[in-house]
Amino acid sequence: KSANPQWREQFDFHYFSDRKDMLDIEVWRKDNKKHEELLGTCQVDITALPMKRTNCLELPLEKYPGSLLMLIAVSPCTGVSISDLCVCPLGDPSERQQISQRYCIKNSFRDIKDVGFLQVKVLKAVDLLAADFAGKSDPFCVLELGNDSLQTHTVYKNLNPEWNKVFTFPIKDIHDVLEVTVFDEDGDKPPDFLGKVAIPLLSV
Repeated sequence: KSANPQWREQFDFHYFSDRKDMLDIEVWRKDNKKHEELLGTCQVDITALPMKRTNCLELPLEKYPGSLLMLIAVSPCTGVSISDLCVCPLGDPSERQQISQRYCIKNSFRDIKDVGFLQVKVLKAVDLLAADFAGKSDPFCVLELGNDSLQTHTVYKNLNPEWNKVFTFPIKDIHDVLEVTVFDEDGDKPPDFLGKVAIPLLSV
């Protein structure tokens, strides 16, 4: 019941500098939980924003009255990566040695916030649910750990997709749970859920 809502919520997104993505924002109105109406859209070109500072933006909504006030900060992120299986970040023996030294018992209290990191190799899925009329799916996989979220590319028309990607996450809380969800890409519509598995870090 407000034409001037204040949300004051924060979202973290991983943006890789080799991509030229725009940040798409949509404002929606809900009525009795059933009816939804689009109130406006706007875009932010991430590459045009200065690094390492908080940018205060007032964004007019396209084709609709009103504007959004947002704070966007673009800052370097350490530890998070996506790579192909053949160039796995821990594939180099000298790098493995460095990591082992960094997290050995005698260095436990050197940096309390540096709990460790998790590396996940997403190889493939088998016998997925067919979400399309043609008896196929367009699956992609999303990995979430705490506030971090990364995803694979989409493999089209396949119930046994192979992704062969390596994901690296910094661990902020040893009690976090790694959630791996498979979705079916559905064009402009929200993706269809194909399955999920949850792995507590303490079980690894």
